[in-house]
Amino acid sequence: RRFFFFLSLFSHASSSLLSHTSSLPLRVYSVVSQLMVYVFDDHYLALTLAITATQQINFFIIAAACKFDKVTDFAYGTNFIILAIVTLVVGGAYSVRQIVVSSFVIAWGTRLAVYLFYRIIVIGKDNRFDDKRDSWVRFGLFWLLQLITVWVVFLPLSYLNSSSVDAELNWRDILGFTLWGIGFLIETIADQQKFSFKRDEKNSGHWCDFGLWQFSRHPNYLGEILCWWGIWSSVSSVLLTASDYIVTILSPIFITLLLLFVSGIPLLERSADQRYGHLDAYKQYKAKTSPLFLLPASVYICLPMWVKKTLLCEFPIYQSDPRRESISGQDKLIDSPSTETTTHGRSQQITHAS
Repeated sequence: RRFFFFLSLFSHASSSLLSHTSSLPLRVYSVVSQLMVYVFDDHYLALTLAITATQQINFFIIAAACKFDKVTDFAYGTNFIILAIVTLVVGGAYSVRQIVVSSFVIAWGTRLAVYLFYRIIVIGKDNRFDDKRDSWVRFGLFWLLQLITVWVVFLPLSYLNSSSVDAELNWRDILGFTLWGIGFLIETIADQQKFSFKRDEKNSGHWCDFGLWQFSRHPNYLGEILCWWGIWSSVSSVLLTASDYIVTILSPIFITLLLLFVSGIPLLERSADQRYGHLDAYKQYKAKTSPLFLLPASVYICLPMWVKKTLLCEFPIYQSDPRRESISGQDKLIDSPSTETTTHGRSQQITHAS
């Protein structure tokens, strides 16, 4: 808490000095600085926002100036690592729950950053930015979304590491640890399987239907979603008020909606439809394979459509008519490396992430 004591002193000192000036911007700064200390930083929200904004803006400047994609996903994954370490150290409580959940986020961020950085080095460029690199505005909007994603998704750990509550581990922690473990395993295996599949030249021009990908069209996104719901489940053990629950649950809801409806599955489904939608074999694969959950093809294909749409995320936006796509657009996609998004970076799917 000493950190915020000195921050509070700084806020008071700056307010006293600025009270003698008529400059509107400086007066605004005075008010905002006090709000950051007394409102947001009860849960390290201003601290995590400041760190995230600093990192994402600096990496954006580098990426925009050099017009390359090597640091985008790396900035996403490492941002979570830095936030987890800083909030854990600043809090100083080091409860078992804080150490375990912080370690989960560090492990998730490390794997994602290393994997995506290695992948972009091998691939050479990220096709997501082909229409954005030359425009600081469009490129900047992507980085702004990434900044917001990191900050919102990290909310549960911000609350956990700022809490002085040291409740005993309970069923919510066990459920959370289990969900995170399963999700991390699924995401790791799925990413590795698809990367290996794409690197094999004999699979050129074919969609990935190997390993977990024969049970789900996007198993890596399922893994990522499970990870963050697992983290929230454990963090919920120390939440005290209804507002705490409402704010922190934004994290898993945000990443779920982002991957399901914005920059995750919709983009990859559209890309795959453009590249393979004219092939009967691909149509059969898509018809018998769940978009998210891991299900045997023999089970999924027999389910009624209303079950698929309401319970298994087979949303209409995942269905597109490849005949409506321009021939030039198809040629561009066929000739270019595989398009993959991350959520982050992966949403990045970021992403993470794919």
